[in-house]
Amino acid sequence: MGKKRKHSEAAAVSNGDKDETATERPKRTLLGFKDGSTEENKESSIVTFRNKEKVLVTCSRRISYRYRHLMLNLVSLLPHCKKDNKVESKDAKGATLNELVELKSCSSCLFFECRKGKDLYLWMSKCPNGPSVKFLVNAVHTMEELKLTGNHLKGSRPILTFSSNFDKQPHWKLLKEMFMQIFGTPKDHRKSKPFYDHVFVFSILDDHVWFRNYQISCPHTGTTQKIDRGDLEKMTLVEVGPRFCLNPIKIFGGSFGGPTLYENPFYVAPNQIRSLEKKQKAGKYAKKVKAKTRRKMHQLSNPLEVDEFADMWKE
Repeated sequence: MGKKRKHSEAAAVSNGDKDETATERPKRTLLGFKDGSTEENKESSIVTFRNKEKVLVTCSRRISYRYRHLMLNLVSLLPHCKKDNKVESKDAKGATLNELVELKSCSSCLFFECRKGKDLYLWMSKCPNGPSVKFLVNAVHTMEELKLTGNHLKGSRPILTFSSNFDKQPHWKLLKEMFMQIFGTPKDHRKSKPFYDHVFVFSILDDHVWFRNYQISCPHTGTTQKIDRGDLEKMTLVEVGPRFCLNPIKIFGGSFGGPTLYENPFYVAPNQIRSLEKKQKAGKYAKKVKAKTRRKMHQLSNPLEVDEFADMWKE
């Protein structure tokens, strides 16, 4: 039998083989893989950025079924999101949600907060340092409710389109950047498809952000799957859903709180709207009571003359 080779000699031989055949694996950083391991070649090293955006989607307790369906529709549209259990919407919800985002290794959060079973608020936050936005959600229509004819593959990447109003004021620019980071599916994500077949439309009208989701429908000529140039002009958009409207309330510098960067001067709380409606109804009732009293006073002040033929048929 031959002698066993020493451990040091075997390691030297293996290192020699590695140098001759295989190249060293590039160093991994927070931004991706970096070429050039020595400090002298830092300037000439190439850093490849990889988007690792993950979104945590959760809601508060006692949320209505309609708003819960809206949340599930967004979960199905965002393949890079993670769904979590319901969270109690108390004063300390910011610390709880930041801890959940850290545990789930996410970088953003969408929190649906329902109050009084009627009003839906959407918190959109970049964790853990902010900024964060609080919206009031109106005009909610889910996919199941609308029964639209559009249909696209689950997990496909969307094309984000924004109206020109997003570039006019600084708070709209900030919202545009947050929408791009949260709703944009990262490239080469393991749950996403490598092609585009639907469009997310964000448009501003009356200081509200309107959201629409459309399928890109294109007719095919022949049995081949390739699209001719003439067919590109015949592309149409078919709405898939859901629909909703976002009314921005405040923009905070931190995650779920912090200094106020922007406050909407045209925002009216739903409680104030309901109280004004009650006052209007109460005013209508008061007007009816006053009209009845005026009618009675008019009858007493102007009595009718006695009719001489009133008792003629009673005899």
